[in-house]
Amino acid sequence: MSTIRENLEYVESRIQAACDRSGRKRDEVTLIAVSKTKPVSDIREAMDCGITVFGENKVQELKDKTAEIKEPLHWHMIGHLQVNKVKYLPGMAEMIHSVDNLKLAEEIEKQADRNHLVMDVLCEVNMAGEDTKFGLVPEKTEGFIRSISNMEHIRIRGLMTIAPYTENPESNRVYFRDLKKLMQKINEEKMLKEPMNTLSMGMTGDYEVAIEEGATFVRVGTGIFGKRNYQI
Repeated sequence: MSTIRENLEYVESRIQAACDRSGRKRDEVTLIAVSKTKPVSDIREAMDCGITVFGENKVQELKDKTAEIKEPLHWHMIGHLQVNKVKYLPGMAEMIHSVDNLKLAEEIEKQADRNHLVMDVLCEVNMAGEDTKFGLVPEKTEGFIRSISNMEHIRIRGLMTIAPYTENPESNRVYFRDLKKLMQKINEEKMLKEPMNTLSMGMTGDYEVAIEEGATFVRVGTGIFGKRNYQI
């Protein structure tokens, strides 16, 4: 069984190769180590390898881990977010990747205001139209962004998608390509003070294709930490 260090070395080599193939600089892509269900000891192993950006799916797990790990890390909330859990995130999560409805955006605005900060967010888009996934339908994304564009304590940095699980990463290329086109189209409307520049797309099975299509964040969990135990 390979170690976390060996896994990270492999993932890094594949990220670099994807950047080389697409003519991108390595520093254009940030690796988010998805540590959901994994113990603090695993996170510390990744930290020892130089990883500073971690992603969690559940607020309670993020709370527990940040209470134990005091080092200055970059924590991202990447999972589906319930409105009643938003209050815990200001000052704990650096970015929320999964904003997909007005009620959630309003609560983030309210809690960020209460904490005197501006929260960086991504709007989640269900590019493949999967019934099992959350996210905005692509056709309504522009209108949604327009509806929250004047919130003073939310900064919309870009878009996120979770592509279908597949044995063939190439089959997801179209979703990544279309997400980038969607971001470019919305930017052309100039409805935000700053144009969006962030695409969170690509996971363990397809992050190389995502990078080739413009990902700025790739979310890799199993490829770094191994299979998850969902019983905990």
